[in-house]
Amino acid sequence: MTRAPANLMAVRRLLLDHLNVDSDTVRDQDLEPAEVGIVGDAAHRGGYHCGSNRVVARDYSVIESPRDSVGLTLDASALDVGQFKVRSGGRTHDLRSFSTWCVAQCVAGTPDSRDIREIIYSPDGKVVRRWDRLRKRTSGDNSHLWHTHISFFRDSIKANRDQTPLFRRYLTSIGLIAPPATAPAPDPVPPKEPTMELTDKIKRDTGNPNRTVDDILADLENLRNWLISPVGTRGLIAPPAAGSPLALLVAAAQTSPALAASLTQLAGRDFVDEPAIIAGVLAGLDPATMAERIAAALPAEQARLLVDELARRLAA
Repeated sequence: MTRAPANLMAVRRLLLDHLNVDSDTVRDQDLEPAEVGIVGDAAHRGGYHCGSNRVVARDYSVIESPRDSVGLTLDASALDVGQFKVRSGGRTHDLRSFSTWCVAQCVAGTPDSRDIREIIYSPDGKVVRRWDRLRKRTSGDNSHLWHTHISFFRDSIKANRDQTPLFRRYLTSIGLIAPPATAPAPDPVPPKEPTMELTDKIKRDTGNPNRTVDDILADLENLRNWLISPVGTRGLIAPPAAGSPLALLVAAAQTSPALAASLTQLAGRDFVDEPAIIAGVLAGLDPATMAERIAAALPAEQARLLVDELARRLAA
């Protein structure tokens, strides 16, 4: 026997839940259970209200679309909706406005209406119209003045595809279902403060068009290696280039009496106690004297930054 499929039963339940306002009383304003039908009565033969046991030869609900012929089962594939009238959102909504809204969605090709093959309805209660996706039929009998018929392609019923989204959207659009809540936008994340290194501060201008920051920092690294390496170490570093900041720093160190005395004292030692050598040399580096020498070769701001960097690297 012809069956009422689960997906159309879900549509029926959705419409009754929201359009049968007073479920305990039968009244004209409400959509009553008897007004929402799926399976045709016992005398019904052929058409989408019938399953495979009731279709007829050359049945239009089977032969006019491959979607119907491959989807034919014992399931009915149509829904009838009767008259109702509800107030919502300051307006009155009824079967006519519902029907024209559904047709407009089909004409627009919305994703949730693409399984609908046809709608037979009346926009005004006076004339019957038929929207047919296949453009094969245009009329319907006068019973559709007071009810609307909606046919679904049989393959969508066979696949048990959810048919409620279109009707849920209608009920939402007239205010009978609250729209889904949208999650609040997260608080904007404040931008992370960039960490600025010394090289970021002076990378564009060293005061000398022929000297890059990398050149200067390499000289500073060279100085540190030179100071902590045993005398005569080969292949470690090259002597500082004449006129380079390193050469100026060395010259500044050589003019310091305290450093000269420290170097004299260390000259007679075996260069194996490197921590002692480093401590002695660093103790003789007078930042004030070195700063004066650096200032003579570089702009004041650049000199200050380089002295700070040198102190950091020598302490590393």
